[in-house]
Amino acid sequence: MNLQTSLVLFCFLTTITAVISNENSPVSTRQHHQKHNLKLFVFGDSYVDTGNLPKSAGGSWQPPYGITFPGSPSGRFSDGRVFTDYIAGILGTKSPITYRGWKSGEKKSIRYGMNFAYGGTGVFDTFVNQPNMTTQIDYFQQYVQQKHDLQLSSSSVAIISVTGNDYATNYIKSNNTFQDIPDLAKSIIKQLVYNIKRIRELGVQKIGITSMVPLGCLPQFTASAAYQNCSKTVNSLAEFHNQMLVESVKKLNNESADQSLIAMLDVYKAFSSILQQNISTGNSKVESLLKPCCQGASKQYQCGNIDARTKMLKYSVCGNHSSSFFWDMIHPSQQGWIAVSSHLWSSILQLV
Repeated sequence: MNLQTSLVLFCFLTTITAVISNENSPVSTRQHHQKHNLKLFVFGDSYVDTGNLPKSAGGSWQPPYGITFPGSPSGRFSDGRVFTDYIAGILGTKSPITYRGWKSGEKKSIRYGMNFAYGGTGVFDTFVNQPNMTTQIDYFQQYVQQKHDLQLSSSSVAIISVTGNDYATNYIKSNNTFQDIPDLAKSIIKQLVYNIKRIRELGVQKIGITSMVPLGCLPQFTASAAYQNCSKTVNSLAEFHNQMLVESVKKLNNESADQSLIAMLDVYKAFSSILQQNISTGNSKVESLLKPCCQGASKQYQCGNIDARTKMLKYSVCGNHSSSFFWDMIHPSQQGWIAVSSHLWSSILQLV
């Protein structure tokens, strides 16, 4: 992607940000495409969760999350919008209502689909006691069965996000070591293939699935290197997973006899490209993009933590959110997601 193209995409995504920030605006990004009735269904984890995690869980429901948008915590693991919001914008629709909101009777339209993703979850169970991907698809199945008039085949898109929580769970259970990765990866990919087939059988024929991000570049792993270098060892785990996933997706597409499509959303490449541009400059005056904007006061604290006794903040926030790629130790900032989405523009548009 050349500089001119990047600037054009960045400007358009910035326009989408301005439009979707005003829910009452008569202008809609849907006018860019012909499929005005497109519905978006989202499954996965915190990279696409727009507010399913219970408020009692804290984290994304605590300040300073949401400080950029909507101005207070909204359940998004960012200072503002997350990947789902920008995928919806590119597809020409609006970010769908959360499953939690729908179940609780929020008076919001379900015409744009539904988001079933829960932060901290995985393909299998993790330490976060929330619905894993299988259960999320169960919820989707119940929703489809209740809405008999749904015409999903020609007007719906599913997004599946797998960030790495299954591997993180394995890492913690193995006393902070990576064990039996090949077998675990095979199990995860096998289940993902099954999940994709389930979603297709329920009527969604166009599915976008993310590759795993370069885990070794997350601030969680770069902190020990003063946020200057990614961990090649940890990145190799993501690369192994992605290689297996690409092969499985290719096989699924080849086996398909209808108009269905599974598109790879290569967030690994997008993250790497953006971060490498900053690292390779070698400009000491430019703060590394590997450093998060919001971080705990020490290792035992995280972004958003407050001392229970003194009520003092145990985190700090950078002065300029728009200059940071990462918001906290794991999640991109709104500006980070704008950059990632611009890199994945053409891949996402395959799903229209």
